[in-house]
Amino acid sequence: MAAFWRKYACVAVFLGVWELLSRTHALNPVFFPPFTEVLGTVWRMTLQGVMLTHVKWSLLRALSGFLAAAAVGVPLGLLLGTWFRGLRKTLDIPFEVLSQLNPFLLFHIIILFLGIDEAPKIAIVAWTCLWPIVFSSMNAAAGVNPVLVKAGRAFGLGRLGLLARIVAPASSPLIFAGLRLSLGYSMFMLIAAEMMGASRGLGWLAINSQETFQLNRMYASVVVIAFLGLALDGGIWLAGRRLLPLSREGFLNSAD
Repeated sequence: MAAFWRKYACVAVFLGVWELLSRTHALNPVFFPPFTEVLGTVWRMTLQGVMLTHVKWSLLRALSGFLAAAAVGVPLGLLLGTWFRGLRKTLDIPFEVLSQLNPFLLFHIIILFLGIDEAPKIAIVAWTCLWPIVFSSMNAAAGVNPVLVKAGRAFGLGRLGLLARIVAPASSPLIFAGLRLSLGYSMFMLIAAEMMGASRGLGWLAINSQETFQLNRMYASVVVIAFLGLALDGGIWLAGRRLLPLSREGFLNSAD
């Protein structure tokens, strides 16, 4: 908990220095408006409904991609870590290569197959989120104590029973760590995707405000992006504490 508060104390100090340097003109306030002015811009845009519209679209895209990746990555990782260990060894190198492949290199190919609407942005997020989830689930399942598995078999559990009642619960701390990491990636990649091809969303708002030299709006979008990232990370952190009461320490340490 002390580390948690130290992190936020550092953020508060950074924002205070930003405000001070801008107010004293040590930084040009035209290019670096005071943080309080940026917050005022966020407030005005929120009251006008503009910010909420962009937040809605960004969250929809980010969470859609993340949930799609989780729906594929967790079962795939668990299966490769338990029933198909030979296949896992075969796929190690291909998976490593694919995980390093930047989806923006294939952006035009993705558009060719999925069109130019929402699907390409969600696909980019899902691709980026998929690999941490697959690797964490696969390694967690492969590292389950074999004594637990033998005990489950002794009680008559079949493959599905072992997976559901032994492997998945024992793997859950590392799986949640992978989910937490991927959720952070979802916002990061989404903003980049919106900057490349969108007409709404926080990424689009940031790049459009920069191009039209509305720097207060640009900084406002950046602040909201940072806040959303912290909120999503805090949400899944709290979910891990609630759902994994017997493994809190392992979950938190593996993700930090």
